[in-house]
Amino acid sequence: MSAPMILVADDDGAIRTVVTQALSRAGFEVRATGNAATLWRWVSDGDGDLVITDVVMPDENGLDLVPRILGIRPELRIIVMSAQNTLLTAVKATERGAFEYLPKPFDIDELVNLVRRGLETPRSAGDRFSATETEEALPLIGRTPAMQEVYRTLARLMGTDLTVTITGESGTGKELVAHALHDYGKRKDGPFIAINMAAVPRELIESELFGHEKGAFTGATQRNAGRFEQAKGGTLFLDEIGDMPPDAQTRLLRVLQDGEYTTVGGQAPIKADARIITATHHDLKQLIRQGLFREDLYFRLNVVPIRMPPLRERTDDIPELVRSFLTKVVEEGLPWKVIDTDAMERLKTHHWPGNVRELENLVRRLAALYSQEVISINEISTELADGAPDNREAEDRGLSQTVEQQLATYFSAHAEGLPAAGLYQRVLKEVERPLISLTLQATRGNQIKAAEVLGLNRNTLRKKIRDLDIPVIRGVK
Repeated sequence: MSAPMILVADDDGAIRTVVTQALSRAGFEVRATGNAATLWRWVSDGDGDLVITDVVMPDENGLDLVPRILGIRPELRIIVMSAQNTLLTAVKATERGAFEYLPKPFDIDELVNLVRRGLETPRSAGDRFSATETEEALPLIGRTPAMQEVYRTLARLMGTDLTVTITGESGTGKELVAHALHDYGKRKDGPFIAINMAAVPRELIESELFGHEKGAFTGATQRNAGRFEQAKGGTLFLDEIGDMPPDAQTRLLRVLQDGEYTTVGGQAPIKADARIITATHHDLKQLIRQGLFREDLYFRLNVVPIRMPPLRERTDDIPELVRSFLTKVVEEGLPWKVIDTDAMERLKTHHWPGNVRELENLVRRLAALYSQEVISINEISTELADGAPDNREAEDRGLSQTVEQQLATYFSAHAEGLPAAGLYQRVLKEVERPLISLTLQATRGNQIKAAEVLGLNRNTLRKKIRDLDIPVIRGVK
């Protein structure tokens, strides 16, 4: 039996050579060309079992070639490569029927694995989506590997109604991801309805979500459509889902299980017809362990998880983000600014506890407050020093806010009455055990060093290790 033939089209000779050598070593037969016309001739002649094509070629755009190929060879798998690493490229490749989108530079082993997977996976009738041409402003910006993974995941989800949970720190752009899923998805012609669980009073959440009938409670003078009804045919975005109170969690679970709901004070069931996307900055698994979030609801919501990376993990995206924000502030009527090279490098070294939102606010402040067109490192350093704490202060503040949020959620869960007695000691124990355990791990079991880091007497540390039943790391005592 002859080896599968892979057709490769890329105008970069070095890439053709590397791809050809790697696929040949993997046992495939390879034909490579630098133009779209030759690739089209091979495909038209019935050659090839899988196609790998670049987007930008001298005679034709590779994305335009994809639907033409599938028009005559619908069974053929196509992998699209591109150095234009944007969300729009990934979406277009998927819309036009590509099996996979691979941003450049790519890992050659990943490409070989994709080829194997493409040859093994049969094409189904639902693989192709209707192509929609759009050149509107991109909702997400960035070309780093962390963002490329987000783009590829989003592109795979555009033609589905799967429930998605977006996690990430505040300011990373979770709502932008939700908008992208809607705007490029199959429900784009329907409404996008958002509700922030943390911003709605506990007693009003069920009414806000499911609506209420006239006379359902004091002040209900007329029927009110809830967010589920408003989102009919579109997308319902439940932001900060970790702050949803237990009663509302139970009702939401019932909707996801049964596909219908009733209004507050209503009797007739209403069919739910909205894609559900949720987001949170909480660790939902931790909330489950604390009894603050339903595990069964978690599994219903977390069908496809997407993690938005913090800005400190994608600092190479900062110049592109800054250019986008500068363009936006000019459209708002503020003067154009240029960030010089040293200033841009200084931005890359900042910790960015507020993530992309903090960067956008900084750019807007620079445009509004400084008269000179070119912003130097001096202005950047001044703004970062005045406008943000140092890394340690930011981390301490973040820890304090996290603890406060967890306790607020805990008290919210016991709103019907106060928690059981002994809360102070229980909270201390919950904090002490992981704190001491992680410190011991960091010091490789050296209890003298751990006691010094914690600011405890060594005998006190030993007693706490024993009382809290913390495993002793074998090594230095």
